Amino acid sequence: MAAIAAHRTSWKLAAALAALALAYIYRGGPTLPHTPFLAPTTTPATTRTAMSTQKALVVLEPKGAFAVQDRDIQEPGAGEVLVELRATALNPVDWKIQAFDFFITEYPAVLGTDGAGVVVKVGAGVTNVAVGDKVLFQGYFDNRRATFQQYAVVASEIVAKIPPNLSFEEASTIPLTLATAALALYSPKPQGIALAAPWEAGNRGKYAGEPIVVIGGSSSVGQQVIQFARLSGFSPIITTASPSNSALLKSLGATHIIDRSAPLSELPAAVQAITSAPVKVAYDAISAPDTQNAAYDVLAPGGKLVIVLAQAVDAGRLTPQKEVVHVFGSVQAPDNRKVGASLYAALPGLLASGEIKPNKVEVLPGGLAGIPAGLEKLRAGVSALKLVARPQENL
Repeated sequence: MAAIAAHRTSWKLAAALAALALAYIYRGGPTLPHTPFLAPTTTPATTRTAMSTQKALVVLEPKGAFAVQDRDIQEPGAGEVLVELRATALNPVDWKIQAFDFFITEYPAVLGTDGAGVVVKVGAGVTNVAVGDKVLFQGYFDNRRATFQQYAVVASEIVAKIPPNLSFEEASTIPLTLATAALALYSPKPQGIALAAPWEAGNRGKYAGEPIVVIGGSSSVGQQVIQFARLSGFSPIITTASPSNSALLKSLGATHIIDRSAPLSELPAAVQAITSAPVKVAYDAISAPDTQNAAYDVLAPGGKLVIVLAQAVDAGRLTPQKEVVHVFGSVQAPDNRKVGASLYAALPGLLASGEIKPNKVEVLPGGLAGIPAGLEKLRAGVSALKLVARPQENL
């Protein structure tokens, strides 16, 4: 029991440190290191068979450059599967980890947490998937489970079969944003705000007639939050976004779009003009200090604000009548695993029916070697779509 408690504590510490690091970066931390973003490709000599090694994109050292290298293919343990990655999506956290060195304990380090591919090996006791199944999964920031490589290992209870209506590229956009949205809304406290999960029997539409406000609706996470809000029955679903993304967000379930360029001080009045019902749930997918304060002001007494970065609500605004909940969006975390496994069991059906849709995709050229240029593009700011690489194109 002591070992289990220590393991859980390490996950919580990692989550807390990551939140602080990301908040520091968001608010203008140190500049990026002046090192090449992609170092010359190195391919160590090896006498192993082709199936014993793989290509992986690694960060060579803390705050160092990326390089494509050969690495051993890992074996799945009991309850695990080995996935040949056909697509991996990029997230802002990837370039931030490379630039500012958090989360990682071993170098050279493989990054990436969004993966889709084909199961090529299964460990003992695996019954929900088989060799040859097309699956999606959320990786983690260690060299066995990360997704900027050609093969990764993952626990079978947090993989989902990809339905025929989705490509590998589309499927790879789902895991991280799905977890960040769903765990915040449906995990028990303190990991989430403990709403009834709409994929479980009897819970669909449970919050009919209750409003929800989503800050940053066109972000990848915001799009998933809107879809879960629709499944939970929330109405109206009010979000901030660029008017150019209105059609997309309304197709996902948003009922009202507030122009993100409007002064945030006007947000409470804009929401009140849409609904007179008390707002008990707000999700800030941006979580800058100004957006957190605005979202907090929108809440009625008893309301809950979900944030994805460290809390930055002004101390003078805070009241015991409102809650602020920070989400650690990983189904790999022990405290999130039960909800994550339940969600992944239901996910194939939600995707096949179109009730949960992937983000729009832009495929990067060059396989793994094309990822650093994609991360530079993320730094410049991308919304409403996900950048995706195809690891097998590296051959």
